Amino acid sequence: MTNALLRNARLIDPEAGTETIGWLRIEGGLIAEIGEGSRAGGVDCNGACLAPGIIDIGVKVGEPGERHKESFRTAGRAAAAGGVTTMVIRPDTATPIDTPEVLEFVTRRAQEDAAVKVRPMAALTKAREGREMTEIGFLIDAGAIAFTDGDAVCADTRVLSRCMTYARSLGALIVGHPQDPGLSTGAAVTSGKFASLRGLPAVSPMAERIGLERDLALVEMTGVRYHADQITTAAALPALARAKAVGLDVTAGVSIHHLTLNAFDVGDYRTFFKIKPPLRDEDDRLAMVEALRDGLIDIICSIHTPQDEESKRLPFEAAAAGAVGLETLLPAALRLYHAEALGLPALFRALSLNPARRFGLDGGRLAPGAPADLVMFDPDVPYVLDRFALQSKSKNTPFDGQRMQGRVLRTWVDGKNVFERATGGQA
Repeated sequence: MTNALLRNARLIDPEAGTETIGWLRIEGGLIAEIGEGSRAGGVDCNGACLAPGIIDIGVKVGEPGERHKESFRTAGRAAAAGGVTTMVIRPDTATPIDTPEVLEFVTRRAQEDAAVKVRPMAALTKAREGREMTEIGFLIDAGAIAFTDGDAVCADTRVLSRCMTYARSLGALIVGHPQDPGLSTGAAVTSGKFASLRGLPAVSPMAERIGLERDLALVEMTGVRYHADQITTAAALPALARAKAVGLDVTAGVSIHHLTLNAFDVGDYRTFFKIKPPLRDEDDRLAMVEALRDGLIDIICSIHTPQDEESKRLPFEAAAAGAVGLETLLPAALRLYHAEALGLPALFRALSLNPARRFGLDGGRLAPGAPADLVMFDPDVPYVLDRFALQSKSKNTPFDGQRMQGRVLRTWVDGKNVFERATGGQA
C-alpha cells in the first residue's frame, strides 16, 4: 500500500526547522499533503514523531565476498528497523566496487534483496590501492553517486590530484577519509595516558588534521566537490572552518560512535569499541557535538561495519575494527536530543536533509512531492539493548547492554510500510 493518511503525529521538519502536531497524506508513494491539527481517519500515530527517513552514508554490506558478515537482505532489514530508508554503501568489499560490472552486480543484488533504497559509492582507484584511477565516467553511468577508497587512504598525492581533477571535470563527489597513513597505520586507540596504560599502539589526533589539511589543499587546487567521511578530533576543525570560509565545496560527516562514546569506553580491551578512527578523548567528543550544532559538521552517519565473532574475539590490537550501526543510529543520536545538545529538527537535518542534498538524492524532506520515505519513532521509551535481537547478521555493537531511550515504531519507503515494531518487542 502506497496510499495512507498518518494523523496525530509530531511532525519533524528539518527543512523548516519546526515541530508541529499534524497529519500527512501519502499518495502514489509520495507525500501528497501535510497539515497541522487533527484529521479523521487513517493511521493514528498517537503523538509519536514522524520524520523524513534517515539517509545513512558509508554503510558496508558484505556482498560481494563477505556475505557471512552481512547481506543486502539482513542489512536492509536492519536499516528498516532503524528508520534508515536509504543506505549509501561503501566500495570496500572483498571484491572492491571498482568496475561497472561489479557495480551492476551490487545494484542488482540490492534491488532484489534490500527492503530499503540502496545507492552505491565506487572506488576512486583500482582495487583501492592508490595507484591507478578507476573509470569514473563509466561508473557514474552505471549508477555510482560518489567515489572513495574508504580507509585505504591514497598516499600518492599526484595520483589523488589527478583523480580530483578528473572528478571535477565530471562534477563527481569525492569522499575522503582524513588520516595520514604513515602515522595511523596499525593504530588501535588514540594516543594519550589511557593508551600508554593499556600498552596499545596509538595514533595522535594530528594524523587526522594532517590528512585533512592535505586533502583540502588539493581541493583548493582542483576545485573538486569533497566530503570528509569522518571528522573526529578538535584539531581538525580549524582547517575545515577555513575551507568553508573561503568557499571551497566541502562538507563533513561524523560517526554516531564518535558523538556518543569516548576513549575510556574501551575499558578492559573491549573490542566492540574498536573502530576506525579510534574513539577519541571526551574533549574531542564535545567538540564534535558543538561543531554539529554550529553547522560546521554537516552529516551524522553510522559507518556500519559488520564483523563476525571470529574477527572480534581476539586481543584488542589484533581484532578487526568496526561496529554495526544501522539499527542503533537513531536511538544513539537521540542521546544528543535528551542531553539538550540538539533539537529533533536539527538532528534530522544531519541525519536526512543534509545527506540528501550533498549526495544528490531525493528525500530528507517533509514536503508535498517528496518521496514518502518516513520514520515514526517514540523518542522517550527506555530499554536495554540486546545485540542478539539486532537484525544485522553480525552483532558487533558497542551499545550491547546499554540503556537506550527512543526506538523506531514504523518505517515507510516510497509509501510502503517496510517495518512495524511488534508491541513489547526488543530493539
